[in-house]
Amino acid sequence: MSPELDITLVEVAASLVLVALAAALSLLRRAELERDLGIAVLRSFVQLTAIGYVIQAIFDSDSLWLVALLLAVMVGFGAFTARGRAREVPAALPVLFLALAGAAVVTLGLVLALQVFEPTPRYLVPVGGMVIGNAMTAAAVSLNRLGDEVRGSAPEIEATLALGATSRQAAAGLVRRSLRSGLIPLVDSTKTTGVVFFPGTMVGMLVAGADPLDAVRLQLILLWTLLGSVALSAVVATTLGYRGFFTRSHQLRELPAAR
Repeated sequence: MSPELDITLVEVAASLVLVALAAALSLLRRAELERDLGIAVLRSFVQLTAIGYVIQAIFDSDSLWLVALLLAVMVGFGAFTARGRAREVPAALPVLFLALAGAAVVTLGLVLALQVFEPTPRYLVPVGGMVIGNAMTAAAVSLNRLGDEVRGSAPEIEATLALGATSRQAAAGLVRRSLRSGLIPLVDSTKTTGVVFFPGTMVGMLVAGADPLDAVRLQLILLWTLLGSVALSAVVATTLGYRGFFTRSHQLRELPAAR
């Protein structure tokens, strides 16, 4: 296997030169992103350093229970974070939680059942984090689009309901477009993998000294795993999310004032 990397804090600090360049360009163009860049750098350092110690402790303990606990925390935090982009959707938090949890359980369960990865923390923690992170993005984008679609098409929806359609029939087109919005980013990036860009996992393995073909094969497994998890998450989110806009009598609920 590849040799271990030995990266010092000096090398990490040296990479801040590029952040300083971004801040300088923002200042030059008056984009006013300097504060956001500083906060992003500080948060990324604190959060990644903290999770690094947590992951090291889990690896040392070799406990699958701790892995499950960490992934559950990720699901909860991811659902809470994604809710910020889905404020137009009623009861978005439980919908997002079910979408992320379902995607994680089904995806990781199938991966383990097919023996793609060994059931150890060293595999489950990084793969689970990637699955939940991408599922969160897809669910958030889908529900954000769904909220916009319902608000923009409210008169047409009410007219369709008045003609005898069910809420499912009235929302079918909106749900379909929202689902596509959640899936298209990862689908497009998968199409261009190896031509327009190299994914992070493959780059990391190559930098660490892994054989290029091994890096490619692992990246393919992860890409296809993520496609499945993103599809599950977006489908669950849109399927459950649209129902919050309607009453049990198939009437469109009164939408809150636009923000």
